[in-house]
Amino acid sequence: MTDELRGLLRESAEAHQPDRARMLARVERGTARTGTARRSRDRERTRALSWPRIVLATLATAGTLTASALMVVDVDVDAVHDPDPPRSPSAVGRAVPPTAAGSRTEDGPLGADGSVDPHSNAYWAQSNVTLKAGEPLTALVVELRIALTEGVKDTGNWRTRPAADFDLSARQEGGFLVYRWTLKPGRTVPAGVHVFAGQYDHATGGRDAKDDTYRIDATAGAAERGAAVWGGFA
Repeated sequence: MTDELRGLLRESAEAHQPDRARMLARVERGTARTGTARRSRDRERTRALSWPRIVLATLATAGTLTASALMVVDVDVDAVHDPDPPRSPSAVGRAVPPTAAGSRTEDGPLGADGSVDPHSNAYWAQSNVTLKAGEPLTALVVELRIALTEGVKDTGNWRTRPAADFDLSARQEGGFLVYRWTLKPGRTVPAGVHVFAGQYDHATGGRDAKDDTYRIDATAGAAERGAAVWGGFA
């Protein structure tokens, strides 16, 4: 390099003066942009960190509400489906119509049989309920139900026990002519065979007794055991 070229470069370097104000402004702008970017990143980070907390809090609240709702539903269901109270044992004289198809002719000391009396004819009939008591009875209800086929009409009744020992009713109920003998309080029926009979007219010709039924409810013996039998007619 020549001495002349060195001189020119030196003069040029000495003549150059940096613009400090412009440089400071550039630095401040860069710092501002950096701070803004940092703050933006911080907000994004905070938002990212807060979101799981919000979700967890929401789920926890929803879970609490759901559990509460389930508890309420469970209580309501229990209230609606509360089991029935215990039922008392069979009571003498309960109004439960027997069915011939579901006959039960023996129960403990109690037995029974139903039959159409052989002296019945084409205009009139008698239905007999034969009671067999293995022990004395302290309570007794005998019910005879005659289906109201054509022409059926009450013409009387009888029993082998004293009439004064029983309250008697004979009436039409639910399509049947119903005879009911109820042993009076303080009276007893001894062990043995006893007959209760209902008599009635009917339309001319043979009458079908397939829908006729009987039922007997009793209390037997010193233990006062309840017993019940029922059935139909041959």
